[in-house]
Amino acid sequence: MFPEKRNPLDFFKKKPDPKEMVRKWQSDMRSEQRRLERSIMNIQREEKVAQKQVRDAAKRNDMQSAKVLARELVRTRKAITQMYTQKAHIISMSTQLSEQLAIVKVAGTLQKSTEVMKLVNDLIKAPQLNQTVQQMSKEMMKAGVIDEMMDDAIEGAIDSDDIEEETDAEVDKVLQEIAGETVAQMAAAPKAKRRSEAAPATEEGATEEEPDSLQELQARLDAVRS
Repeated sequence: MFPEKRNPLDFFKKKPDPKEMVRKWQSDMRSEQRRLERSIMNIQREEKVAQKQVRDAAKRNDMQSAKVLARELVRTRKAITQMYTQKAHIISMSTQLSEQLAIVKVAGTLQKSTEVMKLVNDLIKAPQLNQTVQQMSKEMMKAGVIDEMMDDAIEGAIDSDDIEEETDAEVDKVLQEIAGETVAQMAAAPKAKRRSEAAPATEEGATEEEPDSLQELQARLDAVRS
């Protein structure tokens, strides 16, 4: 057997410094955290605009547009919640990397971490973070911090969308929250008109009809939805 030929230039290549690698990962995580925070602020500004649009649509009796906007608001709020979760994972990742840095200072090498592996798996599912975390995961695999990740798992994470389909109940809740008074007045108006028309024919001593119940209001919202 002939000995394996090696590139002479390999001798001059400097191995990555574990401390520098950890500091680079921490810097990447801080950058992603700031980017998430900016995204959250931008989405929250858009949310305020959408809330005003829902109120305006309800006031002009355009419930179809109001419901479409409310449905988008539901999705927006879920997206914000997810971003806050991702931010918490990034903070946890930074803490774990600080522990790795402490290990390097004592042992001189990086150590395998199941906690880091779990956080990488969680973060790589986020479309906003996927590219950065995917590159970082490859570097961590080479450094021996995490086990090798399956390619199909990574590809599945890229295409995943964890935002569940908004439900009609959630949409109605947002409508009530933002334009509840206007919606209630709209629902009560037809009934009030029927009462005024029926008033002359009402016999003396007859009991008055009870006001609209929540169930009746919900039925009217369902009618609008259909």
